[in-house]
Amino acid sequence: HLIDPIPFLNSNLWSEFNKNFSKIEWVIHASTQDLPCLLELGLDPQNLFDTELGARIAGCPRVGLGPLAESLLEFALAKEHSAVDWSIRPLKTEWLTYAALDVDVLLDIRQKVEELLVAKNKLEWAKQDFASILINFKSKQSQPTKPDRWRKTSGMHKVRDRLTMTIIRDLWLDRDLLAQEIDLAPGRVLGDEAIVEIAIKRPENAESLAKVIGWRTRLESPPFSRWLKVLNQSLQTPIENQVELRLPSQSLPPIKIWRDKNPLGYARLTHARANISELSAQIEIPTENLVTPELVRKLCWELPSLDASQYESYVAEQLTKMGARSWQVAQVSPLIARAMNQTEPVLIPEVESPEEPVEANL
Repeated sequence: HLIDPIPFLNSNLWSEFNKNFSKIEWVIHASTQDLPCLLELGLDPQNLFDTELGARIAGCPRVGLGPLAESLLEFALAKEHSAVDWSIRPLKTEWLTYAALDVDVLLDIRQKVEELLVAKNKLEWAKQDFASILINFKSKQSQPTKPDRWRKTSGMHKVRDRLTMTIIRDLWLDRDLLAQEIDLAPGRVLGDEAIVEIAIKRPENAESLAKVIGWRTRLESPPFSRWLKVLNQSLQTPIENQVELRLPSQSLPPIKIWRDKNPLGYARLTHARANISELSAQIEIPTENLVTPELVRKLCWELPSLDASQYESYVAEQLTKMGARSWQVAQVSPLIARAMNQTEPVLIPEVESPEEPVEANL
């Protein structure tokens, strides 16, 4: 069955649904994209099978739903409606058919993925990752919203002064408020690029503002006067109240400057990454699913004051504290520990691993 949640947002049907179905297995493809919406409705899956992540761990070369349907079921999925505006109501019949076909093959794919995992002795690994996804998402849901989310606005690299940064903050917050009021995705209300361009160009009237925004809003009647008012108020912000251009960073520096800033850490990192890459090829799991790249960087940046014989237990303990699953700890701890005594880097082409892979950092 296809269920449109929009008409039932304030209904107690969701609590009844949750009561009856939360403990059975939920089969979702790329669950990190869908879980926020489910949790927002009050649905609380307690048993997950993620076909996308399972396929990654099983070693499938292509893990999108369409490619998996083709490789595992010899079935081609139509994708002609994947980019339509699903906020439109009523949903068109052909869209509903498309959505139904997407999940119609999902249980068959789930079965095939599980068979692959069993054949390669990886099913327990996948189960640990599925459970970790649920735990992490529920933990994030209980945490307060970060006040500086606006700093992730696309195009911030163009900003050179605090006043422009302040304008971006104020426009972003107003856009977010308007998006909640009309129940529309913020990016459809006003694109990030438009916010940054408004802050930089600072149009003086509604007509100029409309030209700056152009097509970067999906609203039929954009509130130009409202946004112009926000802009003008921001321009009056005293310098002492303007936001800082950059916040103090708690993260490690980019890898490209490790060689000069921390050559020994760089040597350790190149060896650890080479070891993990070799294991990745052997057991057919992407490196980012073997261990989150950020965890490897944190372990390699500074050498612990320990005897070399203690490195492996230290690495295992730190990985566990940082959220790695037990199967990951068992697989990569010896590889990272082996890199701890290295003082010369591996001479391989520098390739940045994904900072935040879809599943690995959960």
